[in-house]
Amino acid sequence: MAFSQAGSAGRIVVRALPLVIVAGCLISMLSFGPRSVMGLFLAPMTEARDWTRETFALSIALQNLLWGFGQPIAGALADRWGSARVLAGGGLIYATGLFIMSWAPTPLWLHASAGVLIGIGLAAASFSIVLAAFGRRVPPERRSIVFGIGTAAGSAGQFVFAPLGQALIANYGWSQALVFLAVLMLAIPVLALAFAGTPAAPAGPVREQSLREAIGEAFAWRSYNLLVAGFFVCGFHVSFITTHLPPYIVDIGLSPQVGAWALALIGLFNIVGSLASGVIAQRFSKPIFLALIYLARGVAITLFVLTPPSTVTVLAFAAAMGLFWLSTVPPTSGLVAIMFGPRYLATLMGIVFFSHQVGAFLGVWLGGRLYDQTGSYDIVWWLGVALAVFAAVVHWPIRERPAPGVVPA
Repeated sequence: MAFSQAGSAGRIVVRALPLVIVAGCLISMLSFGPRSVMGLFLAPMTEARDWTRETFALSIALQNLLWGFGQPIAGALADRWGSARVLAGGGLIYATGLFIMSWAPTPLWLHASAGVLIGIGLAAASFSIVLAAFGRRVPPERRSIVFGIGTAAGSAGQFVFAPLGQALIANYGWSQALVFLAVLMLAIPVLALAFAGTPAAPAGPVREQSLREAIGEAFAWRSYNLLVAGFFVCGFHVSFITTHLPPYIVDIGLSPQVGAWALALIGLFNIVGSLASGVIAQRFSKPIFLALIYLARGVAITLFVLTPPSTVTVLAFAAAMGLFWLSTVPPTSGLVAIMFGPRYLATLMGIVFFSHQVGAFLGVWLGGRLYDQTGSYDIVWWLGVALAVFAAVVHWPIRERPAPGVVPA
């Protein structure tokens, strides 16, 4: 299968769709991998620099906030100039941030590297840009499935990088481990070449309008606002857990390797969850499916907190959360595409993702802040349960249809 693209000089570039999907999946895996295992660096880095957990958590919180804030901007640039340039630039910034983080001698340098640079790099090189590029190339009846494949690739990154990161730290130290990860990120600009050009004719709901008009129309649509509000909770859950689960596991008397394998298990089961989510979201109600996912997360967290801690309960919790981890992404992305079509998909998905990252900021920062104040993560765990119920409530009334004025393909 192939499709045509019109280059900036009017030249037609033919790309095989499988090539684009493979390259996009590799980018998703590479960009999501290091970000998902930042928690492995919390203990060794704060001990080496004599920093508090809140100091490290604030950097990761800033990373999530900058990732979210930059996502609509990166999406708009991708909608205007093409995905290839945005992905390539993001990969270079990401690599620079990891390299400086490996050296950072003060909290300010940590915030600038792990927080600002990696956050901006993620905004431009993450799976959101990749999924939007897929959405412009894949017909509506296949979109959720391909979104699931792209999301699963990010999960594979977590599965691969969790044991890899822990092994690098154990054998070479946290600083050299970050340098190694920085070098790997340089593969992203090369893979981005597969996205060169702009799709000639996107499929899906269509309407001639400016970007400003599209954003205004989106915020005037109640279902879109509910989707934005609900995705906040996803960010809170996943970022709190990826950053604070490894040190929490050490706090309850288990080895750091259990934390690494817990993150890897989340990534492994998330591959299954993301692929299944893409299939389910293509066939059944996406809003109801999302509500059930969030309720399942709340149940998993509740059981984990109430069960006596052990290696078995940690790994069981990781497997359960993995199934519901990024399984929210295919139906969420699919709903945005149904509501507004693919023309400004990267931008409108970016706005939804910004809400996700505001939740991520609060989840990471509150985890560190409340731990330093109380010596426990209990308050944040129960807050995660309450937010799961909130997310289920706001997703239930979402309408799965094009917004007023958008003409279905």
